[in-house]
Amino acid sequence: MHKGLKLDNISKIYQDDNGETIAIKNFDYTFEKGTFTSIVGPSGCGKSTLLSIIAGLEKPSTGQIYIDDVEVTNISNSIGYMLQKDYLLEWRTIYKNITFGLEIKKALDEKAQEYIYSLLKKYDLYEFKDRYPSQLSGGMRQRVALIRTLAINPDILLLDEAFSALDYQTRLSVTEDVYSIIKNEGKTTIMVTHDIPESISMSDKVIVLSNRPAIIKNVHNITFDIKNRTPLQCRENEKFSKYFDNIWKELNTND
Repeated sequence: MHKGLKLDNISKIYQDDNGETIAIKNFDYTFEKGTFTSIVGPSGCGKSTLLSIIAGLEKPSTGQIYIDDVEVTNISNSIGYMLQKDYLLEWRTIYKNITFGLEIKKALDEKAQEYIYSLLKKYDLYEFKDRYPSQLSGGMRQRVALIRTLAINPDILLLDEAFSALDYQTRLSVTEDVYSIIKNEGKTTIMVTHDIPESISMSDKVIVLSNRPAIIKNVHNITFDIKNRTPLQCRENEKFSKYFDNIWKELNTND
Protein backbone atom coordinates (compact mmCIF):
# COMPACT_ATOMS: atom_id res chain seq x y z
CA MET A 1 0.00 0.00 0.00
CA HIS A 2 1.43 3.36 -1.07
CA LYS A 3 1.87 5.60 1.97
CA GLY A 4 3.70 8.65 0.69
CA LEU A 5 6.77 10.27 -0.78
CA LYS A 6 9.40 11.77 1.53
CA LEU A 7 12.15 14.13 0.41
CA ASP A 8 14.75 14.22 3.16
CA ASN A 9 16.97 17.31 3.08
CA ILE A 10 17.40 17.37 -0.72
CA SER A 11 19.97 19.78 -2.19
CA LYS A 12 21.28 20.16 -5.73
CA ILE A 13 24.62 21.81 -6.51
CA TYR A 14 25.95 22.33 -10.04
CA GLN A 15 29.62 22.79 -10.83
CA ASP A 16 30.66 25.13 -13.66
CA ASP A 17 33.59 27.34 -14.66
CA ASN A 18 32.46 29.99 -12.19
CA GLY A 19 32.33 27.59 -9.27
CA GLU A 20 29.32 26.13 -7.49
CA THR A 21 25.70 27.03 -8.17
CA ILE A 22 23.23 25.91 -5.52
CA ALA A 23 19.91 25.21 -7.24
CA ILE A 24 17.97 23.62 -4.37
CA LYS A 25 18.82 23.82 -0.69
CA ASN A 26 17.60 21.55 2.11
CA PHE A 27 14.22 20.62 0.63
CA ASP A 28 12.53 18.59 3.35
CA TYR A 29 8.93 17.55 2.85
CA THR A 30 6.56 14.57 2.86
CA PHE A 31 3.86 14.32 0.19
CA GLU A 32 1.02 12.36 1.74
CA LYS A 33 -0.77 9.59 -0.11
CA GLY A 34 -3.57 10.77 -2.41
CA THR A 35 -2.83 14.49 -2.07
CA PHE A 36 -2.48 16.95 -4.95
CA THR A 37 0.41 19.35 -4.29
CA SER A 38 1.53 22.23 -6.50
CA ILE A 39 4.99 23.78 -6.41
CA VAL A 40 5.28 27.42 -7.43
CA GLY A 41 8.28 29.73 -7.41
CA PRO A 42 10.18 32.35 -9.39
CA SER A 43 11.32 31.47 -12.89
CA GLY A 44 14.56 29.48 -12.84
CA CYS A 45 14.43 28.70 -9.13
CA GLY A 46 14.71 24.93 -9.61
CA LYS A 47 11.11 23.67 -9.70
CA SER A 48 11.62 21.39 -12.70
CA THR A 49 14.99 20.26 -11.36
CA LEU A 50 13.21 19.09 -8.23
CA LEU A 51 10.79 17.00 -10.30
CA SER A 52 13.69 15.51 -12.26
CA ILE A 53 15.31 14.48 -8.98
CA ILE A 54 12.08 12.88 -7.74
CA ALA A 55 11.71 11.06 -11.06
CA GLY A 56 15.25 9.70 -10.80
CA LEU A 57 16.44 11.56 -13.91
CA GLU A 58 18.91 13.61 -11.83
CA LYS A 59 20.80 12.73 -8.67
CA PRO A 60 20.57 15.01 -5.64
CA SER A 61 23.85 16.36 -4.32
CA THR A 62 22.71 15.61 -0.79
CA GLY A 63 19.67 14.02 0.78
CA GLN A 64 17.50 10.97 0.23
CA ILE A 65 14.14 10.12 -1.34
CA TYR A 66 11.80 7.56 0.18
CA ILE A 67 8.63 5.95 -1.15
CA ASP A 68 6.73 4.05 1.54
CA ASP A 69 9.79 4.40 3.83
CA VAL A 70 12.04 2.64 1.28
CA GLU A 71 14.89 4.68 -0.17
CA VAL A 72 14.75 5.25 -3.94
CA THR A 73 18.01 5.92 -5.78
CA ASN A 74 17.03 5.32 -9.42
CA ILE A 75 14.04 5.59 -11.75
CA SER A 76 11.06 3.96 -10.03
CA ASN A 77 8.06 2.23 -11.56
CA SER A 78 6.04 3.85 -8.78
CA ILE A 79 6.47 7.27 -10.41
CA GLY A 80 4.88 8.55 -13.63
CA TYR A 81 6.11 11.77 -15.28
CA MET A 82 3.96 13.95 -17.56
CA LEU A 83 5.84 16.71 -19.38
CA GLN A 84 4.82 20.08 -20.80
CA LYS A 85 4.44 18.74 -24.36
CA ASP A 86 2.44 15.60 -25.02
CA TYR A 87 5.21 14.02 -27.16
CA LEU A 88 2.72 11.75 -28.89
CA LEU A 89 4.19 9.80 -31.79
CA GLU A 90 2.32 10.95 -34.87
CA TRP A 91 2.79 7.64 -36.74
CA ARG A 92 1.26 5.55 -33.95
CA THR A 93 -2.43 5.28 -33.13
CA ILE A 94 -3.76 6.59 -29.82
CA TYR A 95 -3.80 3.07 -28.40
CA LYS A 96 -0.25 2.41 -29.64
CA ASN A 97 0.92 5.69 -28.11
CA ILE A 98 -0.51 4.69 -24.76
CA THR A 99 1.11 1.25 -24.86
CA PHE A 100 4.52 2.53 -26.00
CA GLY A 101 6.17 2.67 -22.57
CA LEU A 102 4.86 -0.74 -21.59
CA GLU A 103 6.12 -2.20 -24.87
CA ILE A 104 9.62 -0.90 -24.14
CA LYS A 105 9.48 -2.45 -20.66
CA LYS A 106 8.09 -5.68 -22.15
CA ALA A 107 5.21 -5.34 -19.71
CA LEU A 108 2.25 -5.16 -22.08
CA ASP A 109 0.51 -8.23 -20.77
CA GLU A 110 -3.21 -9.02 -20.75
CA LYS A 111 -3.77 -7.33 -17.39
CA ALA A 112 -2.09 -4.11 -18.61
CA GLN A 113 -4.17 -4.11 -21.79
CA GLU A 114 -7.37 -4.55 -19.81
CA TYR A 115 -6.40 -1.61 -17.59
CA ILE A 116 -5.68 0.59 -20.63
CA TYR A 117 -9.03 -0.29 -22.21
CA SER A 118 -10.76 0.54 -18.93
CA LEU A 119 -9.07 3.96 -18.83
CA LEU A 120 -9.99 4.67 -22.46
CA LYS A 121 -13.62 3.79 -21.82
CA LYS A 122 -13.84 5.61 -18.50
CA TYR A 123 -12.45 8.84 -19.93
CA ASP A 124 -14.26 8.91 -23.28
CA LEU A 125 -11.34 8.07 -25.55
CA TYR A 126 -12.18 4.50 -26.47
CA GLU A 127 -13.80 5.43 -29.79
CA PHE A 128 -10.62 7.33 -30.75
CA LYS A 129 -8.18 4.52 -29.92
CA ASP A 130 -7.47 3.72 -33.59
CA ARG A 131 -7.07 7.35 -34.67
CA TYR A 132 -3.82 9.30 -34.86
CA PRO A 133 -2.69 12.28 -32.75
CA SER A 134 -3.13 14.74 -35.65
CA GLN A 135 -6.84 13.90 -35.62
CA LEU A 136 -7.31 15.03 -32.00
CA SER A 137 -7.72 18.44 -30.39
CA GLY A 138 -5.04 19.79 -28.05
CA GLY A 139 -7.15 18.96 -25.02
CA MET A 140 -7.74 15.39 -26.14
CA ARG A 141 -4.03 14.94 -26.81
CA GLN A 142 -3.29 15.95 -23.20
CA ARG A 143 -5.82 13.42 -21.95
CA VAL A 144 -4.10 10.75 -24.05
CA ALA A 145 -0.72 11.81 -22.62
CA LEU A 146 -2.12 11.49 -19.09
CA ILE A 147 -3.59 8.04 -19.77
CA ARG A 148 -0.24 6.99 -21.27
CA THR A 149 1.37 8.02 -17.97
CA LEU A 150 -1.32 6.24 -15.94
CA ALA A 151 -0.97 3.09 -18.05
CA ILE A 152 2.07 2.01 -16.04
CA ASN A 153 -0.16 2.35 -12.96
CA PRO A 154 2.18 4.58 -10.91
CA ASP A 155 1.43 5.51 -7.31
CA ILE A 156 2.91 9.00 -7.76
CA LEU A 157 2.25 11.34 -10.69
CA LEU A 158 4.54 14.24 -11.62
CA LEU A 159 3.20 17.07 -13.81
CA ASP A 160 5.76 19.54 -15.18
CA GLU A 161 3.93 22.60 -16.57
CA ALA A 162 1.65 20.03 -18.19
CA PHE A 163 -0.91 22.54 -19.52
CA SER A 164 1.20 25.57 -20.42
CA ALA A 165 1.31 24.76 -24.15
CA LEU A 166 -2.49 25.06 -24.43
CA ASP A 167 -4.52 28.20 -25.10
CA TYR A 168 -6.34 29.64 -22.11
CA GLN A 169 -9.82 28.30 -22.88
CA THR A 170 -8.56 24.80 -23.66
CA ARG A 171 -6.37 24.91 -20.56
CA LEU A 172 -9.34 25.56 -18.28
CA SER A 173 -11.24 22.67 -19.82
CA VAL A 174 -8.29 20.29 -19.67
CA THR A 175 -7.54 21.06 -16.02
CA GLU A 176 -11.14 20.05 -15.25
CA ASP A 177 -10.64 16.75 -17.07
CA VAL A 178 -7.21 16.02 -15.65
CA TYR A 179 -8.21 16.89 -12.09
CA SER A 180 -11.22 14.56 -12.34
CA ILE A 181 -9.10 11.71 -13.71
CA ILE A 182 -6.38 12.09 -11.08
CA LYS A 183 -8.88 12.21 -8.21
CA ASN A 184 -10.78 9.21 -9.59
CA GLU A 185 -7.55 7.21 -9.82
CA GLY A 186 -6.42 8.31 -6.33
CA LYS A 187 -2.90 9.27 -7.38
CA THR A 188 -0.47 11.23 -5.23
CA THR A 189 0.25 14.17 -7.54
CA ILE A 190 2.98 16.81 -7.59
CA MET A 191 2.57 19.60 -10.14
CA VAL A 192 5.09 22.29 -11.03
CA THR A 193 3.43 25.39 -12.45
CA HIS A 194 4.01 29.12 -12.82
CA ASP A 195 0.24 29.69 -12.88
CA ILE A 196 -0.97 30.66 -9.39
CA PRO A 197 -4.71 30.27 -10.16
CA GLU A 198 -4.03 26.83 -11.60
CA SER A 199 -2.14 25.78 -8.48
CA ILE A 200 -4.89 26.99 -6.15
CA SER A 201 -7.80 25.54 -8.11
CA MET A 202 -6.30 22.04 -8.40
CA SER A 203 -4.35 21.53 -5.20
CA ASP A 204 -4.75 20.42 -1.61
CA LYS A 205 -1.46 22.14 -0.81
CA VAL A 206 0.70 24.77 -2.54
CA ILE A 207 4.43 24.92 -1.78
CA VAL A 208 6.01 28.33 -2.42
CA LEU A 209 9.72 28.30 -3.23
CA SER A 210 12.19 31.16 -2.91
CA ASN A 211 14.58 32.47 -5.52
CA ARG A 212 17.62 30.27 -6.17
CA PRO A 213 18.81 28.54 -4.15
CA ALA A 214 15.26 27.26 -3.78
CA ILE A 215 14.07 26.71 -0.23
CA ILE A 216 10.51 26.27 1.02
CA LYS A 217 9.14 29.70 1.96
CA ASN A 218 5.69 28.49 2.91
CA VAL A 219 3.17 25.68 2.48
CA HIS A 220 -0.47 26.70 1.98
CA ASN A 221 -3.29 24.32 2.89
CA ILE A 222 -5.96 24.89 0.25
CA THR A 223 -9.48 24.14 1.43
CA PHE A 224 -12.81 25.05 -0.12
CA ASP A 225 -16.20 24.30 1.39
CA ILE A 226 -17.28 22.59 -1.82
CA LYS A 227 -18.59 19.05 -2.06
CA ASN A 228 -16.92 17.23 -4.96
CA ARG A 229 -14.92 20.33 -5.84
CA THR A 230 -13.73 21.11 -9.34
CA PRO A 231 -11.08 23.62 -10.47
CA LEU A 232 -13.66 25.96 -12.02
CA GLN A 233 -15.78 25.93 -8.87
CA CYS A 234 -12.70 26.80 -6.82
CA ARG A 235 -11.89 29.77 -9.07
CA GLU A 236 -15.37 31.16 -8.38
CA ASN A 237 -15.18 30.66 -4.60
CA GLU A 238 -14.76 33.67 -2.31
CA LYS A 239 -11.66 32.13 -0.66
CA PHE A 240 -9.83 31.94 -3.99
CA SER A 241 -8.73 35.60 -4.11
CA LYS A 242 -7.32 35.44 -0.57
CA TYR A 243 -5.17 32.44 -1.45
CA PHE A 244 -4.05 34.19 -4.63
CA ASP A 245 -3.08 37.41 -2.83
CA ASN A 246 -1.05 35.59 -0.18
CA ILE A 247 0.86 33.45 -2.67
CA TRP A 248 1.44 36.39 -5.02
CA LYS A 249 2.93 38.46 -2.18
CA GLU A 250 5.24 35.65 -1.12
CA LEU A 251 6.51 35.17 -4.67
CA ASN A 252 7.26 38.86 -4.95
CA THR A 253 8.94 39.29 -1.57
CA ASN A 254 12.71 38.76 -1.47
CA ASP A 255 13.14 37.32 1.99
